[in-house]
Amino acid sequence: VQLQASGGGLVQAGGSLRLSCVASGRVFNSYNMAWFRSAPGKEREFVAGLRWTAGSTSYADSVKGRFTISRDNVSRDNVKITVYLQMNSLNPEDTAVYYCAADRSGSLLVSRVSGRYDYWGQGTLVTVSS
Repeated sequence: VQLQASGGGLVQAGGSLRLSCVASGRVFNSYNMAWFRSAPGKEREFVAGLRWTAGSTSYADSVKGRFTISRDNVSRDNVKITVYLQMNSLNPEDTAVYYCAADRSGSLLVSRVSGRYDYWGQGTLVTVSS
């Protein structure tokens, strides 16, 4: 499974960006998907997650009400899925490299622990200026 994240860039405080993550390969609809971020000098942190089968979502408190994770339908041959992160009302504290990740365990709960995820994208940089 390969994950390719895109959509990062430079935006002013209060602005919006939409990140995309294309997961290709033998991707199954039991996977849970998530976005994490790494800011300079900080540990990687959970941002948002999605239970693929149920469509239920989970958010870090710091982004709740501002960010939305969503997905496309799985292609019929299960070889490609796309997950999005819509980010609104951005502030300089949101500046980070954002990573998408996939958990193949089929867990009923979206994990907030990065070590639970099996596949990672390369990251896309989001910079929010004040």
